[in-house]
Amino acid sequence: MDVDGEDVSRRLHVKFVTKLDSPFKVPVNSVAIPSNVTRLGLSSIVNSIIQSDNPEWKTEPFDFLIDGELIRMSLEEFLLAKGISAERTLEIEYIRAVTPRKEEEPSLHDDWVSAVNGSSPRFILTGCYDGLGRVWSSAGSCSHILEGHSGAISSVAVVNSKDAETVTVATASKDRTLRLFKFDADESVDSSTRVTAYKILRGHKASVQSVSAQKSGDMVCSSSWDCTINLWNTNQSTSEGESVPLKKRKGNNQADESQSEGEAVTTLVGHTQCVSSVVWPEHDVIYSASWDHSVRRWDVETGKDSLNLFCGKALNTIDVGGEGSALIAAGGSDPILRVWDPRKPGTSAPVFQFSSHSSWISACKWHRSSWYHLLSASYDGKIMLWDLRTAWPLSIIETHNDKVLSADWWKGENVISGGADSNLRISSGIAIS
Repeated sequence: MDVDGEDVSRRLHVKFVTKLDSPFKVPVNSVAIPSNVTRLGLSSIVNSIIQSDNPEWKTEPFDFLIDGELIRMSLEEFLLAKGISAERTLEIEYIRAVTPRKEEEPSLHDDWVSAVNGSSPRFILTGCYDGLGRVWSSAGSCSHILEGHSGAISSVAVVNSKDAETVTVATASKDRTLRLFKFDADESVDSSTRVTAYKILRGHKASVQSVSAQKSGDMVCSSSWDCTINLWNTNQSTSEGESVPLKKRKGNNQADESQSEGEAVTTLVGHTQCVSSVVWPEHDVIYSASWDHSVRRWDVETGKDSLNLFCGKALNTIDVGGEGSALIAAGGSDPILRVWDPRKPGTSAPVFQFSSHSSWISACKWHRSSWYHLLSASYDGKIMLWDLRTAWPLSIIETHNDKVLSADWWKGENVISGGADSNLRISSGIAIS
């Protein structure tokens, strides 16, 4: 088969292969294509081949790999850069492009959307500068409003939602406190139910910047401008160091909750400036990022840090995932997203650096079921989707018209984000192979 193109002076013989199921498969025959074809041209060729057998086929964007590496330049340039012979028949694997296929209607808040969390497939959790947390069952549909903070919410976390009738979530605020809330995510309501915290966590001496939950849901950790990380129990019953229930509130369309106060069980000390972000990926391990330019890994049992990486920049965000759930991604006060592999001994240098943003990085998140994919959000107003197999972003999402302050994956194929334009945005239909 010969495929026409602008440059007919040089042709390459290729075979297109895929792990995708029908109707995405094409016959494994040799095809002659122009050497100067780019990714978009390759996508057009594969779509044409599929459409020749299936006239009702709707065009689908594809990405392409040779020897496991994504093509992000012309085919000829790629072969030259990688030292691959053009004399043999090339085997090119194609996958569905990692890009949104739909943008949902924006969900407007009353102020900046500083935090989003998509870890539960049942709902989206947001935090806002108006001091309220919100629970969204879908775009534009707010089922619960979480109230009580006297300052902006800086971070939110889902504590326990899997197979539980009542969901527990945590919010962290610039008012120096954290609050724990319970609600029924599946209840059918005509208007937003207002929920009061069942527990207030006090102990930080400055704004609380980040909160993350232990996988069991028994504890949360928080980080603060006071340079510390605190660990807290999430149980409703009182224990030593915690007050008896304070009050019971029930108002118009408001959930009935007893309220108690909790003190930190443990404090991790070592950072010398604001601890901007924490994650709790394993039962006994916490990771933190700080404005003191360091990433640290903490042993929960001993309270000591077992890893200390310096990058020379104040850091805003951290996440752990990728291959073996072991790679550390972090971003901060420059446009570079850095990825470390702590399993590699004797080096503190990042194994990957992605530098397509034009301003500070505000958020980064690994995809929960992929070794390769992660996202970053920036004050440049963009969200970028990355694959470790190429240095260029797979897709750039530009749905916000101001700084992007927070971003996460939701239900595997959606990216959710919040920004200084006061909107929650949902970019859907993202195919992750």
